[in-house]
Amino acid sequence: MKTYVPKQGEVQREWWLVDANGLTLGRLATAVATRLRGKHKPMYTPFLDTGDHVVVINAEKVVLSGNKLQDKKYRKHSGYPGGLHEVTAGKLQQRYPERLIEFAVKGMLPKGPLGRRMVKKMKVYAGDKHPHEAQRPVQLELPHAARTR
Repeated sequence: MKTYVPKQGEVQREWWLVDANGLTLGRLATAVATRLRGKHKPMYTPFLDTGDHVVVINAEKVVLSGNKLQDKKYRKHSGYPGGLHEVTAGKLQQRYPERLIEFAVKGMLPKGPLGRRMVKKMKVYAGDKHPHEAQRPVQLELPHAARTR
């Protein structure tokens, strides 16, 4: 018996809508990364992009547990001496609430061209409005991602 490997044209991509209101960041990111990767499908193949599209709304209302709003730091370097820039998770959530979810999910996807292609299928919005109604996204309920409110 031969192993079935799906071809790129055979993959059926669905659209999922996730409401991040009151969800913990890590548990939300795990669920989104699983859908983007396609691990919930029986045709999952590690070296192919078999995942779905995910729309995340209410990114500004995601919750971080403990003191992570003050203690967790996101760092980047310009490449010049003394060019290290740090921002706390709290300031990042105030200024760019979408980036918290984008950074968390991107870290859970494969590194390289495959992961970059997967992360492009994720759309994150700070509020509850999104321009993807024409795709008819299905509401994704996350029972394991405990709502804290």
